Amino acid sequence: MSDLRTPLSKVRGLGSAKDGTGHFWLQRVSALANVFLISFFVIFIITMQGADYASFVEAVKNPFTSIMLLAVVLVSCFHMKLGMQVIIEDYIHSEFTKVLAIIGNIFFSSFVALAAVVAIIKISLGA
Repeated sequence: MSDLRTPLSKVRGLGSAKDGTGHFWLQRVSALANVFLISFFVIFIITMQGADYASFVEAVKNPFTSIMLLAVVLVSCFHMKLGMQVIIEDYIHSEFTKVLAIIGNIFFSSFVALAAVVAIIKISLGA
């Protein structure tokens, strides 16, 4: 059977979903960002080890720290969503179950991100 795709279509590598490598690049870029963000987070946790609650709140009230913590949460949750989506698409074969799982993945990752963002903002604003 002959391939009916145009030469341009073959070069672009777009499959039936017309998504191409966009998802791949988003996952790689978010992973690269996580290298630096998670490094910041680990260093922050190590420096806060043994600190009392008031010291922790003061540290989170620092604008740089709160922005970095927000970036850690948002990029990590986005990366988690992308990774779980790939797993769901690869290992769930029933279309109905796959769609439900992808919707659940979106809701779960969004809820985790939103809860963490609200907590960080609440602490940083002193509420």
